[in-house]
Amino acid sequence: MRLAAQGLTKQYGGVTVLRDVTIEVASGEIRALVGENGAGKSTLIKILGGAVVADAGEVRLDGVPLPVGRPLAVRQRGLSIVYQEFTLVPDLTVAENVFLGREIGGAVLRGRTMRERAQRLLDELGVRVDAGAPVRGLSVAHQQMVEIARALVTEARVLILDEPSATLSGSEVDTLLGVLRRLKARGLAIIYVSHRLDEIFAVCDSVTVLRDGRHIRTAPVTTFTRESLIRDMVGRDVAEEFPARTARPGDVVLRATHLSAPPRFRDVSIDVRAGEIVGVAGLVGAGRTSAALAMIGALRSSGQIEVRGTRAAFRTPAAAIAGGLAYVTEDRKARGIFSMLGVDDNITVTHLAAFARAGLLSNTRRRSAAAAAVKAFDIRAAGLGQRAGTLSGGNQQKALVARYVVRPPAVLILDEPTRGVDVAARAEIYRVMNTLTDDGLGILMISSDLPEILGMSDRIVVMRDGCTTGVLARHEATAERVMALATAA
Repeated sequence: MRLAAQGLTKQYGGVTVLRDVTIEVASGEIRALVGENGAGKSTLIKILGGAVVADAGEVRLDGVPLPVGRPLAVRQRGLSIVYQEFTLVPDLTVAENVFLGREIGGAVLRGRTMRERAQRLLDELGVRVDAGAPVRGLSVAHQQMVEIARALVTEARVLILDEPSATLSGSEVDTLLGVLRRLKARGLAIIYVSHRLDEIFAVCDSVTVLRDGRHIRTAPVTTFTRESLIRDMVGRDVAEEFPARTARPGDVVLRATHLSAPPRFRDVSIDVRAGEIVGVAGLVGAGRTSAALAMIGALRSSGQIEVRGTRAAFRTPAAAIAGGLAYVTEDRKARGIFSMLGVDDNITVTHLAAFARAGLLSNTRRRSAAAAAVKAFDIRAAGLGQRAGTLSGGNQQKALVARYVVRPPAVLILDEPTRGVDVAARAEIYRVMNTLTDDGLGILMISSDLPEILGMSDRIVVMRDGCTTGVLARHEATAERVMALATAA
């Protein structure tokens, strides 16, 4: 079995996003598809899946052209895509989600048969999930596996996964990679899209690199080094994936003591000093984000918060911002960026009162502040009025950070600051973080990316099952020690 796409080209509004791209993947092969945000990866996989019609070129499966612009027909031919954003229905069971749109039965559905088949498929994947359980109660990792099961229920021969590990960490990623190896052994052809280079070297057989909509290189993964892969992706050497830090921690600017909000988390204590990055590590579901939301007043909790030595009891995120504590969400698409508003609106929306006189908003002052932030954070946009939703993921993330430091807080909480962001944009975000801490701001960084935790943190707080299980200084932190604290029984 072979999937072959030849000469794919696509333009949007006169802008060429794919130019004469060719890719071939064989049965039993895991192919990494990599490139910066905006390189054309998403457009390519949508064309392969029939959701987007190419301006030129064709896609063949076993030598036969796939239907154009007909995703359902493509899936029925054996090509399935698991997109980065989950498409599950929370209130349906696992089995109902797996068979959604392809139910067994007529006027009366054969629910038992669907449950049995879904359970058998999940068992074959090595996933311990009850097919009769509601999806709403599943962990993020298990929801990801249900998405894969849904893709495989139609006897898929080609599986495309778009950033499947973006919401996973630690053992969840290991489970995912184990599933992919088993699918490979069954003869599936797999295209794996990820910004996490460690995963690519761990599970992929070959790599296709796209840059600016062009095919740059396809070769066995063994012919790449981490440095050469990054160079192919960005078109230049990225000197340091994690820039050197010269932290000089000052006074404590955030102290959270005995925070509890059962059953999400309990007895969490964290402190952050001026000029310091404190990483918070742990598996998905460990309670990291919930603890951060409690700190900013978005989740009711017990315990004590102090900002700059002053006790605080924030009831809302707005009150937290006013008190010197700001939070950048892990979900910029749904809860961060106002996609239809301009870059300037997104950067200044949190501090509109600061740009008003006598109750009247000064657009001149507001836009001047936004322009200064765009320059300081190197946000690449066609202009201040460009809709934020059209920016790359990295530039959206930098705009979000800029929003909360137009008027710098004492502490900035960054929740998954580089999720879904390419290597070059990550380096830019890390540069921004270093600049902020050099200026005396304290950062609390929640991350599921272990290399990021190790590479950027001055201290690491590890959480498990809603509790803090240990604190490691930078010099004593290793991947093994972090994971031992995150997973030990």
